[in-house]
Amino acid sequence: MTIPAEGYPLAAAVSPRVQVLDHTDSTNAKLLRDAAESPDDHPHLSLVLTRDQRAGRGRLDRVWSAPPGTALAVSVLLRVGAVAIADRGWIPLVAGAALRSAIAAQLPGEDVSLKWPNDVLVGTGAGARKISGILVEVLPSDPQTVVVGAGVNTTMAAVDLPVPTATSFADQRAQADEDELLAAFLTALRDGIADLAVGGGAAVADRLAAHCSTLGTEVVVSLPDDTTLRGRAVRLDPAGRLVLEAQGVEMVVGAGDVVHVR
Repeated sequence: MTIPAEGYPLAAAVSPRVQVLDHTDSTNAKLLRDAAESPDDHPHLSLVLTRDQRAGRGRLDRVWSAPPGTALAVSVLLRVGAVAIADRGWIPLVAGAALRSAIAAQLPGEDVSLKWPNDVLVGTGAGARKISGILVEVLPSDPQTVVVGAGVNTTMAAVDLPVPTATSFADQRAQADEDELLAAFLTALRDGIADLAVGGGAAVADRLAAHCSTLGTEVVVSLPDDTTLRGRAVRLDPAGRLVLEAQGVEMVVGAGDVVHVR
């Protein structure tokens, strides 16, 4: 994979370390390995990226793959020691909101929203389709460090989209400025984590909820134990968990795969 000669100067102005790879198995796995081996060389907001990720992973142990050159895979290291443990459930949502805003800036006129906890959708209602997903992992050797991995469908043609509910910049008849996208993502992620550290979940909750299309929607949630819940998503609780209501009973979801009922 050819790396652009101009590099990523806008992203490099935000991140202290930008590593561009021709290809890798998984940007998350790569960054987790490297940060464990040489933590001093990987400060807050260190970035790894490639357009050819060959063994990407999604939430719930799903495989994330794309033809080489059609998607941007990035991972960002966050030092989160200043974030209270009780507030760390907000980190995936902060990351999703940061990527949502970066994508929305390059798709003017489109409805770009956050599906709880951290998928980015383009479109409204039954027509909304996923353009990006995020996986957040804790560094096993240092629980004060997490890695945020994101995949963004950029030049992927409609025929290559993995499912009918996916989309890409190309499918939206747009061309992503990757450097600008990364810089905007990093900036919003940096600021969101800082807000979370200073003010806790209350400091980020309202603006995340404002762009979360899951809220107010009938959803089916597949839980990690293979059971499912169905109800109306009514709000986020103080820990960032999704609150469902069904027949007057409220249920709290901390982790799961959400489907907006069509």
